[in-house]
Formats: sequence, C-alpha cells, structure tokens
Amino acid sequence: MQLSRVNTSAATLTKNRTDGSVSPVSGMCVTCVDGCIGMCEIGKSAFRGHEVIYPQPFGVITCASEKVYPVDYSHFSIMGTAVGAHGIEADSDKAIFPNVNLEVAFGHDQGIKFRYPWIIPGIGSTDIAKNNWEGLAIGSALAGTGLTIGENVVGMDPQSVITDGEIIDTIDLKRRVKLYLDHQRDGYGAIIVQANVEDTRLGVQEYAIRELGVECVELKWGQGAKNIGGEVKINNLEKAQLLYKRGYVVLPNPTDPNVIKAFERGAFKEFERHSRVGMVSEDSFAERVEELRKAGARYIFLMTGAYRPADLARAVKYASKYKLDLLTVDGAGGGTGMSPWRMMNEWGIPPVELHAMLHNYCRTLADRGEHLPAVCVAGGFTFEDQIFKGLAMGAPFVKLVGMARSPIAAAMVGKTIGKTIENGDIPVYVERFGKTKEEIFVTAEGLRKELGDREFEKVPTGAIGLYTYYERLAQGLRQLMAGSRKFSLDYISRDDITALTHEAAERSGIQYVMDTDREAAEEILAG
Repeated sequence: MQLSRVNTSAATLTKNRTDGSVSPVSGMCVTCVDGCIGMCEIGKSAFRGHEVIYPQPFGVITCASEKVYPVDYSHFSIMGTAVGAHGIEADSDKAIFPNVNLEVAFGHDQGIKFRYPWIIPGIGSTDIAKNNWEGLAIGSALAGTGLTIGENVVGMDPQSVITDGEIIDTIDLKRRVKLYLDHQRDGYGAIIVQANVEDTRLGVQEYAIRELGVECVELKWGQGAKNIGGEVKINNLEKAQLLYKRGYVVLPNPTDPNVIKAFERGAFKEFERHSRVGMVSEDSFAERVEELRKAGARYIFLMTGAYRPADLARAVKYASKYKLDLLTVDGAGGGTGMSPWRMMNEWGIPPVELHAMLHNYCRTLADRGEHLPAVCVAGGFTFEDQIFKGLAMGAPFVKLVGMARSPIAAAMVGKTIGKTIENGDIPVYVERFGKTKEEIFVTAEGLRKELGDREFEKVPTGAIGLYTYYERLAQGLRQLMAGSRKFSLDYISRDDITALTHEAAERSGIQYVMDTDREAAEEILAG
C-alpha cells in the first residue's frame, strides 16, 4: 500500500506531466521527457530551489499532510447503547441530547472553565493567523473556549519596542490579547501566550503577565507539523533586516550587500525567517516553570509535538513532576503556517499511535499516584465524531481536543461571506439562504439577542463564522454522547469506541469490534 504522494501536490503548486503513468516510489512520470518545462516538484526545484520546500502561496493558505497513515481515527467506531444513562437520570424525558453538559474545568484549582471541550492550540506570527485574528479571537471568546497566541508574535511586530533585548511595548500582542478579553463572557475560556526560544529571550510571557493581565502561559517543545522552529516568509527587505537584528535566523542574510542587490533586482522575492530549536533539559525546564510562577503566571501549560516516544515520556513526566495545568500533544501531519512540506508528510508519530502512547504513559503515572495535568490531544481533528474519539482514546486523562486549521477555515469563510454581503455580490450557493447576516448565519439572531443590537453589530462575520461552526460541533457532540448515554464529559471512557481492524486494536489498546462486550453478551445469553 502506498502511503505517501511524492513529487506533486497542490500544496507546492506542482503536478505531473502524465497523470496516469507515475512511478509509485519516486512520484516521477514513468517517462521523463527532455524538453518538459518542469511542472513537477523536481522540475520546479530545478529553478526555484529551496522555495519549493514550503507550501505555496504563503500567507493565504493552511496546509496538512497528504500522507495516508496505516491507522487513523476513522478506523474506530463510536459505541452506542440502549440501556441507562450516565450523568443524568435514566428518564426518557430528561436524557435528551440538549441536556448533555459539554463544559470542562481544569487547572490546579479547576479555575479554567470552557463551555466546550476544545481549544485552538497555538497560531502565531503567520499571515494566515494575523489576518484572521479578529474572527478567531472574538469567536473563541464568545463561544467560551480557549485560544493560544503562538510563537514569534512580538518579535515579528515591527512596532515592538525592544530595549537591551527585552520587550518594552508591542502593538500586535496587545491587540490580540485585548480582542479576546474584551469579548470574553462570564469567565469562560482563556487566552494563552506561548513562547519559543526567541520569545523567552525577549521576556514575552513576563510582559504578557505584567502588562496585559494574561493568566495562562505555555511552554513549547514543538508541534505535529515540523520538528524545527517556526518559520515565515518576508517580502520586505527592511523587515527582514529588522528581524535579523532582533536575533532571528534570516535566509539569505539580508545585511549582505550582494544579497541586497540580488533582492532589489528581483533575483528572489522572499526571505525566510526561522526560529531556533529548543534544547530541553529537566533543569532548564524546572527553572523556567519557577520563573513563570514568580512572574505571576496562574496557569502554566506545555505543548509538545510528534517527537519520538522518549520525548513524549519526558513531556508527561515533567508536566507531572512540576505540576503543570495542561499538556497538549500534537500528532504528526498538520500545520497552520508554512511548515516544510516533505517534513509535514514524513516525520513524526501519527495521531492514533501518539495518543495511545500518551494514554499508556499517563496511566503509568496515575497508577503510581503521581499528579497529572489535564491533557489535550491534537492532530487533524475537525468534526464532532473525531472529537468524541479523541476524548475516548485518552480517557480519563484527555479533557480537550486541539484544532487549528478547521477554526481558521471557519473564520475565513465567515469573513469572506461578510465581504460578499458588503459588496452585494453574494454567491448563489450562499444567497439561497438569504442576503443579510441574520439570514445567512444560523446563529446570528441568537447572538443578537444575547449581545444586544449595538454589541452584535460590532462582531465581525469571521467571528460569527467560527461561533457558528462551534455551535454545529457542540450539537453534533451532544448527539453522539447522548447515543452513548454519556451526559457529561467525565463519563466518556475508552470502551465508548471500538477498533474496526486488528491493526487498529493492536496499536491503540482499544478492543477489536468482534471482542467488544464479549463477556457481557455471554452473561446475558446465559441468563
């Protein structure tokens, strides 16, 4: 079975000359012809080189792996039952899906409350995040869920005031935090500020705690899309030089006179800005956690990616030993920015295997009576059935599911629809629902009633799009949970899903479908 597509992808704007006759190993056309213009990834690399490492066009897309993993969450099925109810009285008039409670509380004092069990786990300095932040921040706040401000936001802000290597003031981070906090309702949700190597050197989290009232901060070891630091592209020479002076790795060197001349004459059009990779050690980790607590952080999270199993074990152990409040584990295959395309496809442990390991490691510590933080799993989740399966796979330790690409998509669509309403050119596909926000967005009237006319009119359609997408997920998840007779998240368990193949069962520890309930069924038949 071929698991990867090689040499052509919409992500790199490449394709084969012969669609039908392609070598499965190399991805090359079976007959590579002298005279071809070079439409495939090899051909495009022949004239654009390193630029073809990254998904394109940068800044207006999000990307995810095309690799087909041997086991994924579609290889599991959700189990329903006709008997009883958990978390509510077993009464047909009370055990109805609208009564399913999706709220979750976590943190050392259970002080973080979400209306729904999901979070956006870190989108930072990429244009796709910045250009859609209004929708993401306001939509998340109105919905009462979490949003993480990812790495490099301060360092990428040309208006940041940095003195002696320390952040003094920043426009972009203040804007991002304020947009969320101004729309937060009834204490639900949280805005989190993440930090990588450069952010830590600049004192970004201390600034956010001290100046912006941020309570939650997150340490970052990586994500599922890449095993190097974050990267973006810069098409402005002055900004590239500014970032170089701020200590980022910028390629090619924007201060080199020859590079400057080449850029000015159009030999290349973009610089690459890269972050450094972190160097994890237990001593430095413990020291940083203590620094953040002394700085006033109320809650401290850790996000890690699809690294090798030993690194996952370190993440679980350190999060336990140093009493963190949330550990997010991101499986391979997804990204929101410009992670290297081949890396996105070919490195790291896929979600099912990674999340199964995570459950096993958490179980080991729990059985020894050691502290465990709340756990969040991420890696390509988009809909309510996947959310249910992710929660069940990691039960009872997993409290949240992380999603980024799909919330961005919802916010982008909402924003785009808003523009078509303003311009009077609503597409037929959308116009069949109406011509106003209230007619097109199914949650708009309810939001208007809750917020009042004045506040509602200030809400951008990107935020309404995200809010409406979340409303769909919530109702869908409630229906699935009601079918499993689980009326609160605390009751979801591993036996609420079953493996459809022996391979999925072996890798996950979830029972194979033909073995599920075997003993219970035999007892019933014997009675």
